[in-house]
Amino acid sequence: MDFRPAVTALVLGVMTACERREASGSAPPPSVRYDEHVFAGGVAPPANDLRNPFRSDATAAAEGARIFSDMNCDGCHGGGAVGWEGPSLVDGRWRYGGSEGAVFQSIFYGRPRGMPAYGGILSSGAIWKLVTFLQSRPVPKDVPTESWR
Repeated sequence: MDFRPAVTALVLGVMTACERREASGSAPPPSVRYDEHVFAGGVAPPANDLRNPFRSDATAAAEGARIFSDMNCDGCHGGGAVGWEGPSLVDGRWRYGGSEGAVFQSIFYGRPRGMPAYGGILSSGAIWKLVTFLQSRPVPKDVPTESWR
């Protein structure tokens, strides 16, 4: 059975719906595009570019360090975010992406297998300060996590 006409009709219907949404002026969802994903038809979905408004701000990094401690992030991620029960956040290895936008989303929305979503109790500014703190941390010479590759 040849499914090509049905698939073509479906793709055209989705494209038409997308064009209508864009024409109505609605913006893409606040999300990060991961280049590792496979894009249907080779076309990447719309995504906003999440940028840290506190990048390289030492004061914001210090506030982020306080938030990291106050929210008990070090209870899972260890002192200095080098890893403990939860993964290291400074060793350069990221399961869900290490860009500042991806780290923001991990904190804001949480992740499966243990990372709570803090977007309901922390402001976006506080989460960006956490990201700034993590970006300010040097990669330790020896981390408790090891690469298995």
